[in-house]
Amino acid sequence: MTRLGYQIPNFTYPDVDNADIFGNVIAQARAAEAAGFDRVFVMDHFYQLPGLGEPDEPMFECYTVLSALAQHTETVRLSSLVTGNTYRHPTLLAKTITALDHVSGGRATLGIGAGWFELEHNSLGYEFGTFTDRFEKLEESLQIVIPMLRGETVSLDGKHYQVRDAVNSPAPVSRIPIMIGGTGEKKTLRMVAQYADESNLAGGPIDEIPRKLDVLAAHCERLGRDRADIKVTKLLMVLVAPTMEEAEADLREIAAAKGWSDEVAEMAKMVLIHGDPDTVGEQLQACMDTGIDGLTINLPGNGHKTERIGLLGEIALAATSKS
Repeated sequence: MTRLGYQIPNFTYPDVDNADIFGNVIAQARAAEAAGFDRVFVMDHFYQLPGLGEPDEPMFECYTVLSALAQHTETVRLSSLVTGNTYRHPTLLAKTITALDHVSGGRATLGIGAGWFELEHNSLGYEFGTFTDRFEKLEESLQIVIPMLRGETVSLDGKHYQVRDAVNSPAPVSRIPIMIGGTGEKKTLRMVAQYADESNLAGGPIDEIPRKLDVLAAHCERLGRDRADIKVTKLLMVLVAPTMEEAEADLREIAAAKGWSDEVAEMAKMVLIHGDPDTVGEQLQACMDTGIDGLTINLPGNGHKTERIGLLGEIALAATSKS
């Protein structure tokens, strides 16, 4: 089954008051579900990310939002893209994702990564540590969370986490899939091969995907894992409108809402796949042609216009159905 996810990475919308932000988020999730997306994601951050806005722009805590969205959707799976492992103790994370599975009727997915946004950690009091520390923590967390989600009693005397006879009750409604985000070849993709059901390649150009798939396959072979059991998706940032002129107008509108300079707005064009349906569709198809199993797409510039989500769904479904 081809996977098609819609991510909501931005909560700054033109002409939307602070009290109305979540109403627009609900509208986006519903529009994505109606457009044929099978999953809806939000980011697990507390500050807006560089390149998308300023740190003091609105940003919701992800699992509260996902649990609320569960009450306004019916079929889409719900997940963070991805959970920053450094923000929650693994036993709390296991309980949190289990609660999401219950309130959504078995639609939770655990997306997880090592964590990388140093400003958030330093500002809000979370230990950032070294690169090695964060990946050691991620692996220990997976060794705790996954067994807890599978109904096991877990004990671990790790370097970073110590738990004794940890129990997760009630058990999840469903078997919660594990998705690891990132493209690192030595650590991240090895952990995908060892622990995950899915890999989301969140960064890097499209032409690097075949190499990442080869690296993942090599890790699977070494670990005795069937590569076919792991689905690989790619995160893409898109701005699409019925015409190129309307896409440009949407970009100018969000730039004004965020206070971007003309230079920053031009830089955004270099990051986004932007344009009319034909232009965007060609690039989505090129991504699928690399051999991945699906796409996760966000519309940071105009996702607040739900008709753009419907248009994106048409384009993305066409691209994924050809592969």
